[in-house]
Amino acid sequence: MTLRAFHDSARNILDPVVYDYVAGGADEERVLSDNEQAFDRYALLPRVLSGDGARDTAVDLPGARRAAPVIVAPTAFHRLVHREGERATARAAAAEGAVLVTGVAATTPVHEVVAAAREADPEAAVWFQLYPHPRREVTDALVRRAEEAGCAALVVTVDSPVFGRRTRDLRNGFSDLPAGYAAENMRGLPGSGPGALTDIPMSASVRWPDFAAIVRGTPLPVLIKGVLHPDDALLAVEHGAAGVFVSNHGGRQCDVVPAAVDCLPAVCGAVAGRVPVLLDGGVRRGADVAVALALGASAVGVGRPVVWGLAADGEAGVRRVLGALRDEYDHTLALCGGRRNSDLTAGMVVRRGGTW
Repeated sequence: MTLRAFHDSARNILDPVVYDYVAGGADEERVLSDNEQAFDRYALLPRVLSGDGARDTAVDLPGARRAAPVIVAPTAFHRLVHREGERATARAAAAEGAVLVTGVAATTPVHEVVAAAREADPEAAVWFQLYPHPRREVTDALVRRAEEAGCAALVVTVDSPVFGRRTRDLRNGFSDLPAGYAAENMRGLPGSGPGALTDIPMSASVRWPDFAAIVRGTPLPVLIKGVLHPDDALLAVEHGAAGVFVSNHGGRQCDVVPAAVDCLPAVCGAVAGRVPVLLDGGVRRGADVAVALALGASAVGVGRPVVWGLAADGEAGVRRVLGALRDEYDHTLALCGGRRNSDLTAGMVVRRGGTW
């Protein structure tokens, strides 16, 4: 089954409101569509007589050695699309050697997600994504939970000073989870009663010192997610980031920004190899992975395709999505004369219809 087929199957299965929540983007959804279309503007110039029958596509990431170059980007509310939710996603990612980034808005608490991943692979790497909370003690408590659960790294999302205007959700009146579902990581935090839920607010008052405080306050490596401007990438490194995600939140926040992949070369140039750069947004085929790695990414994240696989066929569907992307990427690497990820270089990337 192709990734498009997983999408179509999920669309037929899901409640239309839930489908729109996952599929939708901000405002007129221009960035949502451009994230995918941008990859069509790039092509690779293969090298010849330089390959090998055995290729090594593993990558070393913070807290995750020898990981697949495709990771599971943070996405919320997996139990809305499948009864096993994040547990199934975690087992599938671990079985495929992929880092899972489980989010603060997961419908399964982080310790259960990590435990599910370790069922499939005792060495599985799970990262925990969070938004800096306006109350520092809440952020600190979430960090402690991730540490105690056995997460290998933190991913701090910084591109959401306010909620994006998601047209489909506004039209459908989708503003809260249905009864029986919750962002389970937000239970029992400071300032709330036992078992009570704390909101996940966006805050425009979060600044670089707040990010630096998270870095100082944990032994885990801390990556930053939502960077598009190269100057911010440089600031992230200066404030202790262990990695930088080039991301526009899957087109769900600001509808006037560039496609994520178009921002990748400048960010990689600013970081200059000091920490890994990752990309998410619009990756739908193995060739997209190859383009991103050639432009300087260490790995890419996929979000919606994983959710479609989960909705269509649970754990097996997620495995098939991740396996298809891995196999397509390996095939593209072979066709480009590569033996390892580093054999894909920026000099091999051209605009379709001509060179840069």
